[in-house]
Amino acid sequence: MGTLKEFTLSRRLVAEMIGTAFLVAAVIGSGIMGEQLANGNMGIVLLANTMATGAMLIVIILIFGTISGAHFNPVVSLSFALQRELSWKDFLFYIIAQCAGGIMGAMLAHIMFDLPLIMESTHARTGVGIWTGELIASFALLLTILMCNREKPEAVPYAVAMIIMAGYWFTSSTSFANPAVTLARALSDTFAGIRPEDVPVFIILQVIGAILATKIFHWFHA
Repeated sequence: MGTLKEFTLSRRLVAEMIGTAFLVAAVIGSGIMGEQLANGNMGIVLLANTMATGAMLIVIILIFGTISGAHFNPVVSLSFALQRELSWKDFLFYIIAQCAGGIMGAMLAHIMFDLPLIMESTHARTGVGIWTGELIASFALLLTILMCNREKPEAVPYAVAMIIMAGYWFTSSTSFANPAVTLARALSDTFAGIRPEDVPVFIILQVIGAILATKIFHWFHA
């Protein structure tokens, strides 16, 4: 997620779209597979979901990091735009690519498991506790990215995977921390889903968490 090589915007956008699609397919697909195999044990389902998501994050950051910066997340792109490391024009295109990739990933997961292409989620995720968890998860993810990107950039893929995996278990929201993934998960009535009406608050808190983390990062390094 550091300095990029010279790649055209179109190549960077395709990398963001593919990476986000794989991320969402891993999140939703592992949740479906976990439910099919766990005989109702939700702890096992969450563990499977955690491991698959963490593994996928490491891979997509490693393979796309030098092409697009491996954001796969609108609030990560927002943070880099606020720091003037990504132009606002490119930021808008990144968001479109990430959201399109997320929706594609949800549909691919459904196709693989013989489910309807789009399913409006009925999984409620609301309340002060869950909202607080999502704020903390987003803050933790962005601070991890920014601090590691400065101090130890080669560790970013592993640090990002680990903070998300930890967040699955220590936050009440299970650490969405990504507006594009959140939107995509609203289209899946599976273990990983979120009701569409719960999405706006999640996204607002993700943005707030990202901005706070960016400000703290700059305060540390002022």
